Amino acid sequence: MTATTGTAQPAHPERPGRSDGVCSEFTVFTEIKPGEADALREDLEKLSDAADAERVHAAVRQIGTLHDARHVIFDNGTRFMFASVFDGSWDAYIDDFAKTVVGERFDKVFSHSEGFPGVTDPGAKDWFVAHQAPAGVFVSAYPDLTVQQIYKDHRVEEAFEEVLDTAEFRAALENPANSELVATPAFQRLLEEASA
Repeated sequence: MTATTGTAQPAHPERPGRSDGVCSEFTVFTEIKPGEADALREDLEKLSDAADAERVHAAVRQIGTLHDARHVIFDNGTRFMFASVFDGSWDAYIDDFAKTVVGERFDKVFSHSEGFPGVTDPGAKDWFVAHQAPAGVFVSAYPDLTVQQIYKDHRVEEAFEEVLDTAEFRAALENPANSELVATPAFQRLLEEASA
């Protein structure tokens, strides 16, 4: 995989935001409705409840394109920022939220923002575009890896680690019939990476 650097372009010409490889950024700034900063803080606290984390992670896996997300209240409780990194189309990203428990969470949090129509409202995308500010610079640590590739790499790593821990694998490494394979640079690199 080759990292891309320096020349980040808008992810989608019709939508704000920058991309680096397969990753795109999404940052929204809103005005909090007067007197609702504390209610927003309470809702954000509920969203970070560990009891609900499993359901949210399941929804994020279902969406399958979200790398990360964060919510920030700032300017003495008058403004709110939501920022995330995702793969693929901006429109599909917004549509996917509306189809899961994440959409309910978006509605709850953004209901404290001036003018938010609701994530399933036909005007929601226009509202997000109106409140989105593209990053001046956006760099991904892994610009060529989608969330799905990361999930797969993790599953392969777990399976490989299981194999490494077996007596059968250790016996295969010591078997003279496998000496040519074990001596290859690729296999040696695999063993080195596994033990790092």
